[in-house]
Amino acid sequence: MNEKILQIIQVWGVPVFVIVLGLVIGWVFKRYIHSRLIKLADKTTWKLDNVILDATGSYVFLWSFLAAFFIASSGASIAAPWNGYLAKAALTILILSITVVIAKIVVGLLQLWADSQGAGFPSTTIFTNLARIIIIVIGVLIVLQSLKISITPLLTALGVGGLAVSLALKDTLSDFFAGLHILLSQKVKPGDFVELDSGERGYITNITWRNTTLMERTNNAILIPNSRLSTAIVKNYDSKDTQFSIRVPVGVAYDSDLRHVERITREVAKSVMDEVEGGVKGYEPLVRFFEFGDSSINLKVYLRVKKYGDHHIVVHEFIERLHRQYKEEGIEIPFPIRTVLHKNSKG
Repeated sequence: MNEKILQIIQVWGVPVFVIVLGLVIGWVFKRYIHSRLIKLADKTTWKLDNVILDATGSYVFLWSFLAAFFIASSGASIAAPWNGYLAKAALTILILSITVVIAKIVVGLLQLWADSQGAGFPSTTIFTNLARIIIIVIGVLIVLQSLKISITPLLTALGVGGLAVSLALKDTLSDFFAGLHILLSQKVKPGDFVELDSGERGYITNITWRNTTLMERTNNAILIPNSRLSTAIVKNYDSKDTQFSIRVPVGVAYDSDLRHVERITREVAKSVMDEVEGGVKGYEPLVRFFEFGDSSINLKVYLRVKKYGDHHIVVHEFIERLHRQYKEEGIEIPFPIRTVLHKNSKG
């Protein structure tokens, strides 16, 4: 009896000890070391450590177990050949889990770089999915190579199949590469307010591998194929400076004191700029007479707003205040007048 127990210990003792040791190391690292590293990372301004710790947090215990199980099963001489199969399975899971973590880290790094640059494009679906796919494919190839499976025929088949697929999905691939061009050239970015040459206007909310989503101010979503957007003429209101000027036409009577009109108009415009939300404070409005109209002397008032959409309330407030001030100052805004001369001829 003692000989059997001793034999079992000799056969199973080392593998079990290695597995238990791996579990203990993983638990200790997860419970004490990893948690303290997270607290230290939160105190630093460097964000890369947060990305790495967040990505690896869920896999520390699993990796420790898989590493110990691989060592125990590959080094043991029991239950052959199943121990070899188990070792390969543990190695496969380990490589795939590391691949997933690397994908998370790369996506996090892209997001950090985008935030630092203010560009925002790596956070869109097309770049995050592309990064994940590339890394996962590399991980799968590494797994096949570690299992002694030749990947050369697979790469050849993928090359031939890829050519056939590219011909069949020509339009889809055109949209895909057009989306990459849009993002890399920063023609438009998520958050920009744009107007297309076809008349659509709205905010860019996302750029996927196939379409760009344009959200109208009426809350209607327009899906635009990337290939069409890349060749379209686009007016981007937010490409560099979101501020833009607006022009408000005004007409006054011919008998008005134009200098008085100019002064009052500029004062009203200045008050609107400084007091109305959306106006650019400190901006000096421009008042320019430009035309002798049929029934009035016409002028244009140039205001400035912070971003597209603010001009609605600014123009509304300016017209309301100017009309009230003109009335108090006795400045007439004439109706259209046309004088008709009628002559009767006597035969």
